[in-house]
Amino acid sequence: MTRKPAHPISVPALCAWLSVLSLLPGCRKDLCYDHDEHGYAVRTYVVVDWEIEWERSYETDWESVWPATWPPYESLLPDTPDGVRAIVYKEGGGQSEYNIPAEGGRIYMDEGTNQLLFYNNDTEYIVFNDLLSSASATATTRTRTRGGFKELHGEERTIAPPDMLFSAFIEDYEARKSYTNTEIPVTMRPLTYTYLVRYEFSAGQQYVALARGALAGMAESVYLQDGHTGSSAATILYDCSMEDFGAVALVPSFGVPDHPGDFYGGTRAARTYSLNLDVKLTNGKMMSFDFDVTDQVSRQPRGGVIIVRDIAITPEDAGGGGFDVDVDGWGEYQDVEMPPLS
Repeated sequence: MTRKPAHPISVPALCAWLSVLSLLPGCRKDLCYDHDEHGYAVRTYVVVDWEIEWERSYETDWESVWPATWPPYESLLPDTPDGVRAIVYKEGGGQSEYNIPAEGGRIYMDEGTNQLLFYNNDTEYIVFNDLLSSASATATTRTRTRGGFKELHGEERTIAPPDMLFSAFIEDYEARKSYTNTEIPVTMRPLTYTYLVRYEFSAGQQYVALARGALAGMAESVYLQDGHTGSSAATILYDCSMEDFGAVALVPSFGVPDHPGDFYGGTRAARTYSLNLDVKLTNGKMMSFDFDVTDQVSRQPRGGVIIVRDIAITPEDAGGGGFDVDVDGWGEYQDVEMPPLS
């Protein structure tokens, strides 16, 4: 069989053909990358709003009665967190996690019903437990010990103050495919609140070089899904600063245990809350004061103001020694990683 001679290709035609071939891989790659953005798919964008509060008013509306001589009420408001972690719980089991900016961002999920849990991802002392289920997901904080601390409440764990924590939860989100973006509005609400603790001296404040405190009976954990607190209590350890009236501290907390729950079930009086102040005097002597603050805390289950008055240090207490203001013998804090709750 005689083979026919190949049809000659002109140089201009060959150049044009090669140019087309060189473009094909790039076009196909771009189409592949853009398919999810422009195709028929589940495309959900979370739009985040933050509820910034440091306390909840119950029996006292602190904002309306705030003393003019205190730092402004608004100065106690926490900063907006840096980012959000989203957990998508799939209807058939399994989950996926995403980190998005504080203002929101895209999360990916399968078509169908999903549960969505959100919390801020910039905490340092918070320890998260049981995140495999939205119903059991909780937050606690690290164990903290303090040399020389006198136990206030039985076997309560002593803990570091928790970081500011926010959360939001959507129980049933029906994800559907679409050619357009779907926005999910999410309001992040606080799970951590602040107690402004004022230790007011009637005498001898000038003799105090260092001060620190403890607040006992507070919630050890909080549930991310709805913000209710666990039943176990813990003692929060913290430092104080000295002012002309005495000592002061801003104490972050999850609030009281079992709130809501037995707090509204008639048993709140069965719980007690205690406050401690340890001071080191300028002569190196250490003194400790304990207070029952059950009445104040029970009326303020999630943040507020705690005041104890008439603390006195006599010249006899402060006599002798020199002006030794270092921390020798004071006992350092020690943070301990909290293992997952059983």
